[in-house]
Amino acid sequence: MNTSTGANLELSRCIAASPVCHLKSSIFEPRSCVPKFQGFSKKLLPLCKVINVKSDREKNITFSVTCSASQVGTAADEPSSLTYKDAGVDIDAGSELVRRIAKMAPGIGGFGGLFPLGDSYLVAGTDGVGTKLKLAFETGIHDTIGIDLVAMSVNDIVTSGAKPLFFLDYFATSRLDVDLAEKVIKGIVDGCQQSDCALLGGETAEMPDFYAVGEYDLSGFAVGIVKKDSVIDGKNIKVGDVLIGLPSSGVHSNGFSLVRRVLKQSGLSLKDQLPGETITLGEALIAPTVIYVKQVLDIISKGGVKGIAHITGGGFTDNIPRVFPKGLGAMIYEGSWAIPPIFKWIQEAGRIEDAEMMRTFNMGIGMVLVVSPEAADRILGEVQQTSIAYRVGEVVKGDGVSYR
Repeated sequence: MNTSTGANLELSRCIAASPVCHLKSSIFEPRSCVPKFQGFSKKLLPLCKVINVKSDREKNITFSVTCSASQVGTAADEPSSLTYKDAGVDIDAGSELVRRIAKMAPGIGGFGGLFPLGDSYLVAGTDGVGTKLKLAFETGIHDTIGIDLVAMSVNDIVTSGAKPLFFLDYFATSRLDVDLAEKVIKGIVDGCQQSDCALLGGETAEMPDFYAVGEYDLSGFAVGIVKKDSVIDGKNIKVGDVLIGLPSSGVHSNGFSLVRRVLKQSGLSLKDQLPGETITLGEALIAPTVIYVKQVLDIISKGGVKGIAHITGGGFTDNIPRVFPKGLGAMIYEGSWAIPPIFKWIQEAGRIEDAEMMRTFNMGIGMVLVVSPEAADRILGEVQQTSIAYRVGEVVKGDGVSYR
């Protein structure tokens, strides 16, 4: 069966651009010309059994291609870019599950769950590290993954203005390797120290045949406290408020299913150098998540903060709107912060579209504060004395997140 018109048109362009390709007994041999086929799908060419070519006295060429229609239909239309869903993670399905759970347990949906206790709220959060664990297994770096575990929960609960009180962990493995587990727990202890909370306890589960040899899974649980009259809930956010971004250390702990797919497609390994940089891909990707607790609580204590978004799975697109009242959206200033090289490599190597990047990764901003215009300059000035902060956008009428 002949190829589609589009495939034939593509071949005609390539033949026209490939004068070295020749005729043999009126049969065109495509494989001898592959290096000269500019823009021609390398997946399509091997599927073609034969190309019949006829030439008249004026040297006009006509041809037909004999291929498998089903194979050509997919091979000629190669995907232009990778998506998180291609890598096995469906953000929309996750959002739908949260929506259904909210019907059964009203009040959920924030970054942390609030439980009233006298004049205060206990604020609780739970999370894991996701497939970043795969990188720990492959690199053998286990002493920082516990920092990621703590960070994912305490960064969530601090968005309500809560000071973390204690943390609990769950470590599960097929066969307990005491030395390896000690390294993981060391990271958890480090994370608790960075967030000024106690490691109150945990559970170690040995589950033969459940996990691959040498692998493990982690979960974490954090509880904090905030006075009821000091809760950061976003209710007073209005048009014109300023968005301040605090920088991330890299990918943090979200999007690694897509990262691993990009890595596989690139042909590089974790030991290879990050293009243009002095560190390896493994070092760039395993960098622990920033714990923002002390910095954010200090900023909150000086006033002017109306809302806080932890930029995790869903990126800017899904996380910033979570703190807004209905009818408000975010306008993000493109180019207003430094995007770490690791994200540029991920996007280029995976040919990932901008919108997909912004909905999957933190893109160099791990926490966004919504502050009053009056407080914005003061907060930026104070933070920039010791670290880095960016004015990344503003609150506008509408919904969702837009860019300019």
